[in-house]
Formats: sequence, C-alpha cells, structure tokens
Amino acid sequence: MIRSVLKGSGSCLPAKAVSNDELSQTVDTSDEWIRERTGIAQRYIAGDGESTSTLATGAAQAALDDAGLTIADIDLLILATATPDHTFPSTATQVQHALGGRNFPAFDVAAVCSGFLYALGTADAMLRCGMAKCALVIGAETFSRILDWEDRATCVLFGDGAGAVVMAAQETAEDGPGILATRLHADGEYHELLYVDGGPSTTGTVGHVRMRGREVFRHAVSNLASVLREVLDDANIEASAIDWIVPHQANFRILDATARKLGLPMDRVVVTVDSHANTSAASVPLALDVARRDGRIKPGDLIMLEAMGGGFTWGASLLRV
Repeated sequence: MIRSVLKGSGSCLPAKAVSNDELSQTVDTSDEWIRERTGIAQRYIAGDGESTSTLATGAAQAALDDAGLTIADIDLLILATATPDHTFPSTATQVQHALGGRNFPAFDVAAVCSGFLYALGTADAMLRCGMAKCALVIGAETFSRILDWEDRATCVLFGDGAGAVVMAAQETAEDGPGILATRLHADGEYHELLYVDGGPSTTGTVGHVRMRGREVFRHAVSNLASVLREVLDDANIEASAIDWIVPHQANFRILDATARKLGLPMDRVVVTVDSHANTSAASVPLALDVARRDGRIKPGDLIMLEAMGGGFTWGASLLRV
C-alpha cells in the first residue's frame, strides 16, 4: 500500500526567549500565576527581522537537512498559519522562494491551532493519490503580533515558532511506517469562544486574540478524546499500543486531562508547553521535532498527533515513524 512516510523534521524558534518573570515586568501577572494555570515557564517572541515566513523557512530547511533532501526533491508545500506575513500572496509561496523552489503547488491552510493537522491530512491525501511524491508540511506562527498585551488572560499563553516535516509517498507493508489514519472536524457554532476581533473584510485591521478560556478548555478535552478514539478505531489499534502522544501545546491541564481519558500516563505525552507556550499551528511539529531529536521518538514508534483550535477545528493523526 502507498502511505505518507515521515522522512525528516525540523524546527525554528525566535532568538529571544521571554520568561514569566520578565513578562511580569510589563503585564499584571506573575510566574506563579502562569505556571499554576498553564504549566508555561517561558515563550519565544519574534523580534525585528523575524516573521512567520523566516521562521517557517528555517524549520523547513532543518527538516530537509534531517531528511537528507533538498528543495529540488519537493513537489508540494503546505504551510499552516493564522499569522501570515501578508493577506496575500500566501506565506507558503514566500517560503518556497526563500528555499529556492519553483513551479510546484505551495499554499497556506488556515485552521489556527489545528492547522498543522489539516495541512498534514491534505498532504497525505495528495501524496496517496499521486498528485505529489514528496511534501514539505509546515506549521508557523508569530502570535505575538496579534496579542493584546494588556489582556493577561491571553497574552501569557502564546509564543512564536515554526516546525516542519518532510513526508514522502512510499509503498509499505501493513505494519510498515506512515500515516495510518486521520480525522478532521470543525464546528463554527463556537466561533465567539476563541477568535481574533479583526480582519480585512470586517474591520480592516489585524485585531487581537479573544478567548473564553473555561469554555474552550471544556470543549477541548471532550473533542480531543473523541477524535482520538475515532482515529484508533479507524486504524483498529488500542490506545495502549501508542508509544507517544504529540499534542497541541495549549495548556498542561488539557494535556493531562486528554491523556487520562485515553488511560495513558503523562510520561507518554510529549510536553513542550513549558518552554514554548502555545505556538498555535507550530506546536505539534515543534514538539514532534524536539522528541525526535532528543531520542524519545524512535523509528518504529506509533505516535498520535492531535490538536484543537479556534473555529472550532480539531483533528488527530496516527503515524508510525
């Protein structure tokens, strides 16, 4: 069978890390308040000369290097972001150009924190049906540019960064590597629980992130547990067989509650929210790259990727590396 197989991963963070203590000097908050509610200790904030496209390009090049490939081997590029460099053209085309690529499809996907799962699912479908042979899939954000720095309920939660993977169509055995199953969902009824209060067609402004945290938490735990069960059923695999969950890094409490619903211990959950905060579409590929590079995730491991974001959108993908 033809599957989309992981060939490499990479990540890129801004130069500046901002601790909770540093943040408390300008925001009415404290290290204790942030850690207790979120598990976050620091985040990276993009500075001058750093943008979604520059971070995405860095992560993509690192993934290509990890795979032992060049941009000449790529024939599809999908970039998930809610913070594009420009309204248009797509940030994906800017990354394509920066890497030296030409004449293959490159486009953005907008599904906020679930964006990487949406992008990966799209790439998987295109690879399996023969529309492409080798894809760069990227999640990149500069959420610091859309935060209200006077709203401590939201501004302490987010950070900037990018993660990327190289996926290739490959013939494999049933127990071989590749994406085994993916499920994606959306429900626009809950738009006002997590959104940005601006846009080119409505206010003509960029706007700021607005969130009703308690309601989002409740939906996140329920929706993520449900979609994980769907993916496991599709793949005919028990939760106990999962080696690692690589979740969207929104809040440590959400990670813990989701693992409990699956009956899995937290020592099988990749956690980077403490050092990266919530990097939206970048958080899943960032965490995946960290766990691959530090040796936790090894060839042959079965990993579950999952995320939920504004929209609401949510999804999960089961992958054997």
